[in-house]
Amino acid sequence: MRTVSKRALLSALCVVIIAAVVLVVIVRLNKTQYRNPQYGFYVSLPSTWKGYSVIDETWTGYTNGPNGQVASEHGPEILIRHPAWTAKGPRQDIPVMVFTLAQWNAIQQEKFYVSAAPIGPSELGRNSTYVFGLPPRYNYAYITGWEEVDKILQGHSFHAF
Repeated sequence: MRTVSKRALLSALCVVIIAAVVLVVIVRLNKTQYRNPQYGFYVSLPSTWKGYSVIDETWTGYTNGPNGQVASEHGPEILIRHPAWTAKGPRQDIPVMVFTLAQWNAIQQEKFYVSAAPIGPSELGRNSTYVFGLPPRYNYAYITGWEEVDKILQGHSFHAF
């Protein structure tokens, strides 16, 4: 029976470590990421989202006035759009509502609302300046890709910094 030298074991161990590092780098490079330095968040996306687009919109918050709804608050809403989205074949966007801390506190106290849904937005994350919310019932149209977006968001792909 032949014995293996320490040098051979060390060499084999180095090869395994190098292979593991290369694999981690390949996996990380295969990821697609939307990064927003203005508001301080990023979303890790599957590689199938490479080539995504971003649409900047504005959400509106309402209060009930004596003559009906009154627009009382506004803020940015960022839509991350799948690259296969077309006008004839729309796909589910990843919507991110951006609230100041004061706006978030007010919406939690039901001082205004952003949807006809009986619930407010759910929190995706926050940093020291903003709270990031997911609109209520954002996926109730059940358009193509809603399950994928749900899986992305449930997979802890949203990160505030």
